[in-house]
Amino acid sequence: MSWKPNVTVAAVVMQSGKFLLVEEMTEEGIKLNQPAGHLEHGESLKAAIKREMLEETACEFEPKNLIGIYQWPIANTETTYLRFTFTGTLGQHLSDRKLDDGIIRTLWLTPDEIYKTKSQHRNPLVIESMQDFLDGRNYPLDLVKTFNGNA
Repeated sequence: MSWKPNVTVAAVVMQSGKFLLVEEMTEEGIKLNQPAGHLEHGESLKAAIKREMLEETACEFEPKNLIGIYQWPIANTETTYLRFTFTGTLGQHLSDRKLDDGIIRTLWLTPDEIYKTKSQHRNPLVIESMQDFLDGRNYPLDLVKTFNGNA
């Protein structure tokens, strides 16, 4: 058996001093998270975050920068998440689009509200990613490349 990390993407979006989050039903109950999800087979990281944003918020999204790459091993398990977190521009909201299964709603919270709801976060990367964004950690999007050729 070969071990592989779970590759995920997430988006940090701030407007008018508030961050976009989703409230979602998980195995542990209702949790808060950035719009995020798993990379699918054959999909680029950029395409994955556009898809996840649309599925979870009904908003189009154009990634502009990479905030960070986060390796998060889950204690006492063989599970490790490798998360690529982007920031970018929200596009059109498609009000007639149904949100992904498990997504209850989207909401906008200030950094203080996010810190105060820490116990409700799906994972520790919610605060870590937000703080990295606030600290100005934005890397060029061309840092993320998809190679489609043969070696």
